[in-house]
Amino acid sequence: MKRHRVLVLGAGMIGNTIADDLSRSDRLEVTVADINKQVLHDMQVANPRLNVTRQNLTDPAAIRAMADEADIVVGALPSRMGRAALEAVIAAGTNYVDISFMSEDALELDDLARAGGVTAVTDCGVAPGLSNLLVGYAADQLAEVDEVRVYVGGLPVTRHWPYEYKAGFAPHDVIEEYTRPTRIIRNGSPVEVPALTEPETLEIEGLGSVTAFLTDGLRSLMQTIPATNMVEKTIRYPGHCELMAVLRHMGLFSSDTIAVGPDRTEVRPIDVTSALLFPQWTFTQHEEDLTIMRIHVSGRDGHGETRVFEWDLLDRYDQDSGTRSMSRCTAFPAAITAQLILDGRFERPGVCAPEMMAQNQDVFDHIMSELKQRGVVLTESH
Repeated sequence: MKRHRVLVLGAGMIGNTIADDLSRSDRLEVTVADINKQVLHDMQVANPRLNVTRQNLTDPAAIRAMADEADIVVGALPSRMGRAALEAVIAAGTNYVDISFMSEDALELDDLARAGGVTAVTDCGVAPGLSNLLVGYAADQLAEVDEVRVYVGGLPVTRHWPYEYKAGFAPHDVIEEYTRPTRIIRNGSPVEVPALTEPETLEIEGLGSVTAFLTDGLRSLMQTIPATNMVEKTIRYPGHCELMAVLRHMGLFSSDTIAVGPDRTEVRPIDVTSALLFPQWTFTQHEEDLTIMRIHVSGRDGHGETRVFEWDLLDRYDQDSGTRSMSRCTAFPAAITAQLILDGRFERPGVCAPEMMAQNQDVFDHIMSELKQRGVVLTESH
């Protein structure tokens, strides 16, 4: 039996979970690439089915060389490395699934991917990712989309003052969510507003009150879904939004260098803040987390009737495997999509946003079924 060769870029929390999930298939040979020798060693000890290779993933040539030998590549790199990795894998002519949340517009590389016959699904995590899939599915049932609201967040089960937050992925990327201008659609037109604004209170069954505020998570939905109004909001425990707004106002999230100390050493406040927050925002080994997502799409169908689609997710830390909820919810959509592409069940040369997969009912149903088998269960109401 021929085994497909899968390359996973990045051995962080998400990359580890992607690799572990894919390695459960006897049809796949999974290799994980990262610069951290100790992390790779620990991964292989925990899961002997994995192959590992120590590589500098800031080097596009190294990524391309590895991609040349793979049947598919799954990217789980920090956002700042996402664009270069995407370009390198496309140049290798290898199919790609990515969760990096790059700041650049991945769809700009659509023509390049098409020319190379490469299917590249980007933003394929939980949000963006699963959220896009659900919005795309609902929009496909409607003639006109009036409103899209995406709410999502990962939280620690136990709240610790003052942040009441732990990061399920790189803290630097979390801070970027709080500083990147937020693009939304209002009254049919794209507008840009500051992140951390327009907070609202949500009641989550089994959890209580949480706060949701604007962040720049709509991504490709701004281009692919013609909605009258569309927003994405990040969910946190009450008080976190205001605290982050104060830190931002102080300039602690700035990337501009400042001179400090008697020797006028130049530093970037964002680097200092990240270094200080990292230990406080890092989960302890068995600390439990949860993931919340709520999707609302409303509009009119072909008969002019109003229809409303809503999905709710409250996923919790997996006690059996010790896998964090945010890692599961982000990794599984990417792993499932990679297998769909390998099996020839989803083929669309070019850079593809997750909502485009929802146009295929079989693909949509398969992803939802596979998520359910892995314990990620969404409650749906129409």
